[in-house]
Amino acid sequence: MTENRRIGATDLHTPPMVLGGNVFGWTTDEATSHAILDRFVGAGGTMIDTADVYSAWVDGHQGGESEAVIGRWLKASGRHGDVLIATKVGMLGDQGLKPDAIAAACDASLQRLGVDTIDLYYAHQDDESVPQAEMLGAFQRLIDAGKVRHIGASNFHAMRLKSALDIAAAEGLPHFRALQPEYNLVSRHKFEGELQNLCVTQNIGVLPYYGLASGFLTGKYRTRDDLSKSVRGGRMAELLEGKGAAVLAAMDEVVAETGATHAQVALAWLAAQPGIVAPIASATSTAQLDDLIGAWSLELDADQVERLSDAGV
Repeated sequence: MTENRRIGATDLHTPPMVLGGNVFGWTTDEATSHAILDRFVGAGGTMIDTADVYSAWVDGHQGGESEAVIGRWLKASGRHGDVLIATKVGMLGDQGLKPDAIAAACDASLQRLGVDTIDLYYAHQDDESVPQAEMLGAFQRLIDAGKVRHIGASNFHAMRLKSALDIAAAEGLPHFRALQPEYNLVSRHKFEGELQNLCVTQNIGVLPYYGLASGFLTGKYRTRDDLSKSVRGGRMAELLEGKGAAVLAAMDEVVAETGATHAQVALAWLAAQPGIVAPIASATSTAQLDDLIGAWSLELDADQVERLSDAGV
């Protein structure tokens, strides 16, 4: 049985993977999305991660599509009591993290999700135009109203995260309890160092996104001929020309030693890093999800973790 991990200084717990909802209502239709959600919760998954902006970038979409798909699943499945919902504010439209915008966005997310309370509500990106005390005050009002349990930050630099924590402590405002950064075996500079150290020191639970580097770490992109497999081919070319080939070679060794898949190794490496609670990963089929779930019980030894880490330096 996979042991659940506590998210920072909260009462929220998750296996070593959070289910990303960015694909729901976008590259994954509603029926498939609901099947994935059923399988995830059936396997012991607890947290579903979405955002109000998913998937506003698609023609004909306005944002909120993912939340609405999840909301209809919650109603149809009756599994609301079995899951934790994380969503985000601050990227939809041009309102940023203005207090009125946070309040309105929260109400809209609650309505789409069909829930009374958001378990973990993230500031999706930093907004330097809004004083941090005002932003945190807006979140405080949501917590006081019972609409939000805990707050987190996504895409914050170390200096800005630290200043938000300092202001919260000085003024009795809510602390960010979780951080959602980009982090994986081939993209480490945005998190490792000052930001990671701050999270470890302050007991901020880290739930990184892009854990599979948009599919690169599944091992299916090996040569330039492989780049046509995805609309992300240009990004994959950059990784192959950089440290990606060395990382894949190290992953190949660990795959051979463990019998795991490349995706499982990539997620298990993340789960073994200091401060990391659980990587976020999305799936477009139940078969793909089953592969990801296999990472929950994969424990790499210290030598394997070190070899993978060294390959990406």
